[in-house]
Amino acid sequence: MTVLLSIGGLDLKASNHKEYSRLDPVTGAVASVSAAATLDDVVSATTAAQNAFPAWAQTGPIERRNLLNKTADIMESKQDDFIAAMITETGATGPWAGFNVMLAAGHIREAAALTTQIGGEVIPSNKPGTLAMSVNKPKGVCLAIAPWNAPIILGARAIATPLACGNTVIFKSSEFCPLTHRLIIDCFLEAGFPAGVINLISNDPSDAPSVVKALIEAPEVRHVNFTGSSPVGRIIGRLAGENLKPALLELGGKAPLVILSDADIEGAVNAAVFGAFMNQGQICMSTERVIVDEKIADEFVEKLVARASKLPWGNPRDAVVLGSLVNPQVSEKMHELINDAVSKGAKLACGGDNDGSIFSATLLDGVTNNMRIYNEESFGPVKSIIRVNGDEEAIQVANDSEYGLSAAVFSQDINRALACANAIKSGICHINGPTLADEPHMPFGGVGDSGYGRFGGKAGIAEFTDLRWITIEDPSQHYPF
Repeated sequence: MTVLLSIGGLDLKASNHKEYSRLDPVTGAVASVSAAATLDDVVSATTAAQNAFPAWAQTGPIERRNLLNKTADIMESKQDDFIAAMITETGATGPWAGFNVMLAAGHIREAAALTTQIGGEVIPSNKPGTLAMSVNKPKGVCLAIAPWNAPIILGARAIATPLACGNTVIFKSSEFCPLTHRLIIDCFLEAGFPAGVINLISNDPSDAPSVVKALIEAPEVRHVNFTGSSPVGRIIGRLAGENLKPALLELGGKAPLVILSDADIEGAVNAAVFGAFMNQGQICMSTERVIVDEKIADEFVEKLVARASKLPWGNPRDAVVLGSLVNPQVSEKMHELINDAVSKGAKLACGGDNDGSIFSATLLDGVTNNMRIYNEESFGPVKSIIRVNGDEEAIQVANDSEYGLSAAVFSQDINRALACANAIKSGICHINGPTLADEPHMPFGGVGDSGYGRFGGKAGIAEFTDLRWITIEDPSQHYPF
């Protein structure tokens, strides 16, 4: 069965009936067949979203809240469908897919809770007899583009808060998981969202540049949110800027886990294993660089390698921790990073094995700044261990990156840890916890090449509304002429 577009509440094939197939990265079998939208379909979607906007913007907050909460309930009831689609399309493990459903429902419920918090304030005016206010108003049609790596979480996040704020949405699904993303839209439609309020565009990978360009340039679209790689984020940001449209960009990362000399070593090892290898390291917050003080490095590395080397890896349908990478070709990149580092003096401490798209937990000890993996985002289960001398060098190495999304610091001296955390350039930093964390009401986003803008809670309201100044004045006021 073909995964169809959703435009104006209707399930549609592409206007030219073109389709494309996504292959299971493990088996090579067809995982899904989807409609490949045309530029005519883009026009239809933007028109439908624009036509639905006036009525949706006037819909009361309690009605919007009820629809969002109902969507979250429906999503949880479809957990098995989501898990099956996500395993087949992306090679994720069942537990990771199930967690996606749970947290995505949480994001939708958090958005529901925001509907009565979209307000403003009364501001004192210098004009006698004037009531001046600031008021948050919906922007209009919002374009949402989400990736494949946490497809349910990031898809729901991209949609829910814009809807809560009174915007209509066009959701462009990932070419790697169109069925998974279509299931999200089905939840909103089944909950009873009016026709045109939420629309879905899927596209052939070869058409992505033209489809995205047309969506951003469409006069109806007033805001863009994108989660994905930094290179693509640069393109999205440039197109949005050229068309004077604000964008929220949540991009790549090179998250450092900084382990100071007085760290709880067992706790740091636990955080490193979880942060580095959850979803095969294919998370924007994944621990990419383990930065450890030389005074405790030998003990820490020994314990980390002992844990990592025993992590089961294999077909995601089995009881494993590490499932598949998103495509078999990604394994080639992992080997390139390993070979480059080893040729320049790093030690392969564990791992380095693969079976097609399935790759073992891999650690490279003694990584230095002349190696590719020092700077490049691996976005896989190949991780760096960088040894440093003292807090100052640890901070310097942590900041020696163009990225700045998530970070973490381990120390039993909280003042010392906080000083380190404050010195690290990142949008997120955790003390004595992993680099991986997400709560729907927290401000989530990065700095530098990790993007700009914030998802989450009240920060999301600021992103998806325009702040207007409105006054009520004395019609008989005095004018100078």
